[in-house]
Amino acid sequence: MLMIDHVSRRFGSKYAVSDINLHIPSGSFVGVIGRSGAGKSTLLRMINRLVEPSEGRISFDGKDITKLKDKSLRDWRSDCAMIFQQFNLVGRMDVLTNVLTGRLNKVPNLQSLLRLWSVEDRIIALSALEQFEIANLATQRADSLSGGQQQRVAIARALVQEPKIILADEPIASLDPRNTKIVMDALLRINKHFGITIICNLHSLEIARDYCDRLVGMAQGRVVFDNVPAALDATKARELYGIEAGDVMAPDDHDRTPAANGVFETSGLGSAALSTSY
Repeated sequence: MLMIDHVSRRFGSKYAVSDINLHIPSGSFVGVIGRSGAGKSTLLRMINRLVEPSEGRISFDGKDITKLKDKSLRDWRSDCAMIFQQFNLVGRMDVLTNVLTGRLNKVPNLQSLLRLWSVEDRIIALSALEQFEIANLATQRADSLSGGQQQRVAIARALVQEPKIILADEPIASLDPRNTKIVMDALLRINKHFGITIICNLHSLEIARDYCDRLVGMAQGRVVFDNVPAALDATKARELYGIEAGDVMAPDDHDRTPAANGVFETSGLGSAALSTSY
């Protein structure tokens, strides 16, 4: 259970996030929705401790995340993987090495400094790339890939961390519809098969309703909606999105086909036994 209790973040006199209270059970797929500037990214970055809360407490399974330092903080960031809108890959490095950096906290310090990857680590990384149909790109430079391919590499890197939570900060903001579906399907499969909690910031209400089992709506740094997608009616959507609400509201019965034809099959990431069937 991830618990966010009375958490706020001030920048000077301005509150980017104000008195947030959320309890998120393990295995949830939560979409955080709202307009730009609502505080969505700041909330995710506080969970990962990339931004420090000004007030309040964040805990996971009874551990106070806001008090972690040094190795304990590094361990938490390994357990709580972050996927960024701009991918955050090292462009000059090949795809496989970028994914392997997700294993840094799993290997001894000297080995990680020298990037001496074991055969098992390489198999795990390649297997993760196979999940996203890009294992054939393993030797290419990351900056030679398309945006959709780079985001899939970033998700593979997060997956090999063997995290308990994945925080995805606008992971589809710069992607076309085809790659948007590929990325969101991948996150859904990770959630459903591995039981990894996904907390995903999204601008698109339609996509959030398609993929998430819970929506947290933010406006001006506060939570103004926290419920299942079906409970988000037009009135509440207007509160979240203003005049754009009519454009983003989706019908209750629209076609939903994410990940229906593909699941992860694995006997454990640590055993490098990743495989997939479609």
